[in-house]
Amino acid sequence: MAPPPPSPSMAPPGLIHSAPGLPDTCALLQPLAAAAGMSGPAAETPSAIQICRIMRPDDANVAGNVHGGTILKMIEEAGAIISTRHCNSQNGERCVAALARVERTDFLSPMCIGEVAHVSAEITYTSKHSVEVQVNVMSENILTGTKKLTNKATLWYVPLSLKNVDKVLEVPPVVYSRHEQEEEGRKRYEAQKLERMETKWRNGDIVQPVLNPEPNTVSYSQSSLIHLVGPSDCTLHGFVHGGVTMKLMDEVAGIVAARHCKTNIVTASVDAINFHDKIRKGCVITISGRMTFTSNKSMEIEVLVDADPVVDNSQKRYRAASAFFTYVSLSQEGKSLPVPQLVPETEDEKKRFEEGKGRYLQMKAKRQGRTEPQP
Repeated sequence: MAPPPPSPSMAPPGLIHSAPGLPDTCALLQPLAAAAGMSGPAAETPSAIQICRIMRPDDANVAGNVHGGTILKMIEEAGAIISTRHCNSQNGERCVAALARVERTDFLSPMCIGEVAHVSAEITYTSKHSVEVQVNVMSENILTGTKKLTNKATLWYVPLSLKNVDKVLEVPPVVYSRHEQEEEGRKRYEAQKLERMETKWRNGDIVQPVLNPEPNTVSYSQSSLIHLVGPSDCTLHGFVHGGVTMKLMDEVAGIVAARHCKTNIVTASVDAINFHDKIRKGCVITISGRMTFTSNKSMEIEVLVDADPVVDNSQKRYRAASAFFTYVSLSQEGKSLPVPQLVPETEDEKKRFEEGKGRYLQMKAKRQGRTEPQP
């Protein structure tokens, strides 16, 4: 787990602020010596960074809290910075770290407008061609100084050559303080690699519109967003930022949840976002969301991202990313509300419902300290 953000007394001098007064956006390097009690690997280059940003009104969702997609975007930015720095820490071919997967991300507490987000990222494992980054997000009330943990996430990046973005380079190894850390990291790497392959093979279907759907059915709430990828969405190398894609996915998932419940909704968690292929500038992307499962107080929504390279006739439409989002319904006072139960109609919808129920029970068992899901 990444260390908590340093207290003001620990902060080194020379923070880069975008404007006088309160910091808008800043990034600082935490030398390993300053990160007391850090449990992660040691390396010659700093293995932890922190990004700070004040939350402004244009970051708000309908309920008035910070949009979940904004937080996901900040998490990805921190991961991209630290992994790219690490992958270029040795002499050799220069590269940029591309997001390959985001593990389950929990939204533990809402973040409010006016608070400062502290996004801490730490490298916890490296394989031959990938980097694992663990990220914690803390919110700070700058009037009272109160801080709370709002998000935890694990991300995987791969280094792509700047000379040939289809070429994956080797990752400089890190030195672990304990042998068990490397073994635990290898197990996490193998598990996510297997799940990525399984997800890619089952992602061939497309969300199709249905005329005059009945309330509480999958077709009633399913939604799509079409977006033309422009320069502001991309890195300097012409590919979409992973954080931009995640924010769009969260927006579509939120629309599906709101249509189903017709109440205020908030992101509760994201269950493994897989990035199957790069999205280039000029592509038209279709982000589609559909309800897959409902419990008494939560909704699981599958989100698929398809890219259509309209200016390149040599390439066909392809699946670029996929994920499952979990939302909860809230009253005007912010209290949890019962969720209308989903009515699956087709055999595929019933199958996805049962698969979603399995994921829900598995996560419920994990929270309760069991290894086997219980009904």
